[in-house]
Amino acid sequence: MRCYRCGESLTHLSLPLLRMEECPSCTVPLHVCRMCMFFDPHVPRQCTEEDADEVKVQDKARANFCDYFKPSDRAFDGSFSAAEAKAKDELTALFGGDAGETENDDSVSDADKLFK
Repeated sequence: MRCYRCGESLTHLSLPLLRMEECPSCTVPLHVCRMCMFFDPHVPRQCTEEDADEVKVQDKARANFCDYFKPSDRAFDGSFSAAEAKAKDELTALFGGDAGETENDDSVSDADKLFK
């Protein structure tokens, strides 16, 4: 079993996963739809378990109380990580530097920094 986001091995975790269990590498919650064997992005509700409660699309990566949750050994998708890295590289190329970079010039107001 691997983390759906970063691919870190989760074999050292005991099953069943606790509701608030997190990946030791990237700290994302693991008891989430995207980590479940019933998760399928190609079906309308993105869940193949007919009796499961519907979860909003934006909540598929948030910890939940689903009684049908079963961790999947196929949850990690390397192409998702590659797409995320590509998007970060494009943002860096567009805006330059790291997203957390700040200017050291104290004479410029915060409002002026926003519109540079």
